[in-house]
Amino acid sequence: MAAASHSGGVGFRSDRGPILIALMLSTALVAIDSTIIATAVPSVVKDLGGFSQFPWLFSIYLLAQAVSVPIYGRLADMYGRKPVMLVGIGLFLLGSILCGLAWNMPALIAFRLIQGLGAGAVLPMSVTIAGDIYTLQERAKAQGYIASVWAISSVVGPTLGGVFSDFISWRWIFFVNIPLCLLAGLLVWLNLRERFERTKQTIDYAGAILLTGGSTLLLLGLLEGGQAWAWESPLSFGVFGLSLAMLVAFVLVERRAAHPILPLWIFKRRVIVASSITSAGVGAIMLGLSSYVPTFAQQVLGTSALIAGFALAALTIGWPIAAAQSGRLYLRIGFRATGMIGTGLVVAGTGLMLLIGAHSPVWLVALFCFVIGGGMGLVATPTLIAAQSSVGWSERGVVTGTNLFARSIGSAIGVAVLGAIVNAKLGAHAGDPSPAELTAAVHLVFIALAVVAVGALIAVSFMPKGVPEAPAPVDSQTEPAAA
Repeated sequence: MAAASHSGGVGFRSDRGPILIALMLSTALVAIDSTIIATAVPSVVKDLGGFSQFPWLFSIYLLAQAVSVPIYGRLADMYGRKPVMLVGIGLFLLGSILCGLAWNMPALIAFRLIQGLGAGAVLPMSVTIAGDIYTLQERAKAQGYIASVWAISSVVGPTLGGVFSDFISWRWIFFVNIPLCLLAGLLVWLNLRERFERTKQTIDYAGAILLTGGSTLLLLGLLEGGQAWAWESPLSFGVFGLSLAMLVAFVLVERRAAHPILPLWIFKRRVIVASSITSAGVGAIMLGLSSYVPTFAQQVLGTSALIAGFALAALTIGWPIAAAQSGRLYLRIGFRATGMIGTGLVVAGTGLMLLIGAHSPVWLVALFCFVIGGGMGLVATPTLIAAQSSVGWSERGVVTGTNLFARSIGSAIGVAVLGAIVNAKLGAHAGDPSPAELTAAVHLVFIALAVVAVGALIAVSFMPKGVPEAPAPVDSQTEPAAA
């Protein structure tokens, strides 16, 4: 069955179609819920109160998702992708139901935590399962579809949030997930079969606790520093100090653990380290542009929110188009050359952003975003696939989880650093900057993103030059159910 399913040329077989649909649907759920609540905040606060607490609706979701990704990756390598994926969908479903029933802001924040824990399993498992069931030749196309769903959903999310809030109820932002989660779970349950020998392993509870605690405090400090408390405050030093202590303890524990939750060998493999550093850069650039391009378009160029969204959408359109075609390129010229072309485009695109001024047309912003998006598609997907291809089935989950964890860390660090740059530039005018002041501040953001892109270009240069010998698509361990 496995041989029949994976032989032949590039393309998707009918027996894997339902699995791909489930992966795309699951990815859409996670992506939409990371942004859908943005435009619903006024309605939520009007109903539940707690205006000062609403930033936690975003932070807690990101925190829970980021810190749980490496743990789920390790569990998937121990017990299989299917049970972890189903647990993730189940947690996301439970969190969605509870969020829709929330009676006050603290309850909604707590239920967003549950949602985030579900998302932490769904996203890496979607990418890992695609890596399992598709050959090296097919993988870029499959990952391109998943990337396109993520990109489109990130843009559609705020629009849906506004529609539900204005015409129905903000609670349907969460209730709409119920049938979608059930459908995704059913497709995975019926169509994905795994066959591998489960070895009896002890779970590294100490490592899991230290990694979760240390990462949570790090992301908490980066997300809330300069907002909820001053960077130089004792609380800030305490949060970062405790985070560092827990992460150092984590490394010491992992060196002695029989079955570590995040094996330290991944930091000794050049391709995985380079891929993870690149992923962190991608996260910082993506979130940096998402945060500042719409604001620049509206407050400086004077466009509407819809047109500003169009400018950003060009970024998310260019990404999946390039990602879907990257397979042909890296099979011909290799992962490293493909990634360097991609990062080169990102460097060029962020540099071109510096040419934009207060009188620039918005289509020019969209064009430069499209260039950056195309570059991202040529670097994000190939570097991830290179890391996945360098290991066998039993290690692919933790490698994928590490890559996505790095992207989350990059996003958090990017938001913190760029926010500090903008606030320092605007100073006393941060609350109501003039177009000229805002243009100068955002140009500093583009310079910072160009520096990050150069760093990613250097990291990509350490990728393997050619294409590795492709192992069996699933290492004879995972296959779709018979149609």
